[in-house]
Amino acid sequence: MRKIPNFVLLRAFEAAARLQSFALAAHELHLTPSAISHQVRELEAFFGRALFVRSHRRVDLTPEGRRLAESLERVLDALEACCGEVSLAPSGQVLSVYCAPSFAVKWLGPRLPAFMQAHPGITIRMSSGAEPMDLTVAREVDVAISYGHAVQRPGVEVVSLGQEDIVPMCAPRLKPSGRPWKALMAEATLIESQLSDVTWRDWFVLNGLAMPQNPRQSFDRGALSISAAVDGMGIALETTRFAERELARGDLVEVGRTVFRRIRREVHFLSTRTNERHVEKICRFRQWLTAEAGRAAPAVRP
Repeated sequence: MRKIPNFVLLRAFEAAARLQSFALAAHELHLTPSAISHQVRELEAFFGRALFVRSHRRVDLTPEGRRLAESLERVLDALEACCGEVSLAPSGQVLSVYCAPSFAVKWLGPRLPAFMQAHPGITIRMSSGAEPMDLTVAREVDVAISYGHAVQRPGVEVVSLGQEDIVPMCAPRLKPSGRPWKALMAEATLIESQLSDVTWRDWFVLNGLAMPQNPRQSFDRGALSISAAVDGMGIALETTRFAERELARGDLVEVGRTVFRRIRREVHFLSTRTNERHVEKICRFRQWLTAEAGRAAPAVRP
């Protein structure tokens, strides 16, 4: 027998903690506020400590209650994911993929139809977030693709998805006519990607140029920076992986492709659990993803 309290008590506590109200928790669970209060007190008796600080119109979590609420949220998310797998693909396999947002929308998403066609028995369930995922905690996630760095833990395998070219890009109409690219870099509006590990200062130092002091636009996602550059807001410094389509269509051009030095970095990483390396759905996805990442980028317009 596991040493855990009755699930009914945990359910009442989770609802009250999330809603910060016994009355709202009672409404959600179709109980009375006094029933919620009784169940919470029974749970507090089980632990031998208070989980809430009660006031007239609301309840606040104690430090112990907050730790329990955060852990319960992860456990219930995992339970919900397991139930979803059963109902979503009863005769197949569900692969839970956690991915950095811009990589998901700009690079992985456009390629997923090919994976689905090659592996019709595997259903993808995608979630995204900017922070790297710890697979030792998020047991409901099968594979994680992170930006910048991956969480290193015993029992977790991390592989790089290869080096990427990080270059300045702009809309073709910003390309100077009869003037050198260096003149444009000194005058144009620069677009910052807030979460990028590569900064404009890195690029200007690499190319031996003075950093201009012009006001800069700023976005918290690489995909948004790419979109802003397409719209002519300025010059974005981003990985060409995020702009494959825009460069191929001519919506963006690389600034000074034959003039400036490129920055090359490993910035995306795939994480899987060591003890699941031979699970078929994970093995197939890992092989497909690393093969796609190793392919040459499509040709771009000069």
